Amino acid sequence: METVTLNDGIKIPAIGFGVFMIPADGSTYKAVREAFDAGYRHIDTATAYFNEEEVGKAVRDSGIPRGEIFITSKLWLSHYGYERAKIGIERSLRKLGLDYIDLYLIHQPYGDVPGAWKAMEEAKSEGKLRSIGVSNMTPKIWNEFVPQFSSLPSVNQVECNPFSQQKELRTILDKNNVKLECWYPLGHGNAELLNNSVITELAQKYGKDAGQIILRFEVQEGFITLPKSSNPERIKSNIDILDFALTEQEMEFIRTLDTGKTSHDPEAPGIGESLLNAFVVED
Repeated sequence: METVTLNDGIKIPAIGFGVFMIPADGSTYKAVREAFDAGYRHIDTATAYFNEEEVGKAVRDSGIPRGEIFITSKLWLSHYGYERAKIGIERSLRKLGLDYIDLYLIHQPYGDVPGAWKAMEEAKSEGKLRSIGVSNMTPKIWNEFVPQFSSLPSVNQVECNPFSQQKELRTILDKNNVKLECWYPLGHGNAELLNNSVITELAQKYGKDAGQIILRFEVQEGFITLPKSSNPERIKSNIDILDFALTEQEMEFIRTLDTGKTSHDPEAPGIGESLLNAFVVED
């Protein structure tokens, strides 16, 4: 597995397995075990996915040494602020049943983000979190919050795929060696993207499917990509992208597909309050 070195020296697998919207009815456990069998060693969950327990059980039952598995989780809005964040971090550790979390993120950038960040920095210094980062920060939101932090995030996890390449944001991140992580790396099944002629012609050339071409592009761009599926065959195919490489000309063709638009607008009025009310997390 290819890895990316974060600005704190931690190495993270370039391809992770996302479990957003996979139910905690045994489905998450099953999907994560299948992901491990397929070769994934990076699992991305969150407090507000409500499936941390099944992820942790899958890790413990896998037989894979803990040090070979990279686990990401995220702090929810209801646990922002310094004191609340300490409770939220301990909650994630308890739900996962793990001694430490490899990467922990500010899930949504609203409210007392600086207070939460301070608690995350302390948890990192205590060895409870190996690396810390943020999610869904646009350039505007980044410039609002990150200058208040005592340390830089290691990643910013945002919507990113060939139609939404986050070029303005990447300029800011690159200056600080902050890595971009892609959620919706396949455009959430966007048929227009998956059937784009640039993508399909490359798929035919390399004997791959459209999703594999897209994920290969993202890895070659230096992104950390987080495809999600509960389909065993799709889980396997999404990681089967390390046996070929796109040429620089082919990469440039895909770069031209960028629209500069995303399906989710983190700057939309009232979005923070709406999200807080949508997911109720108990202590």
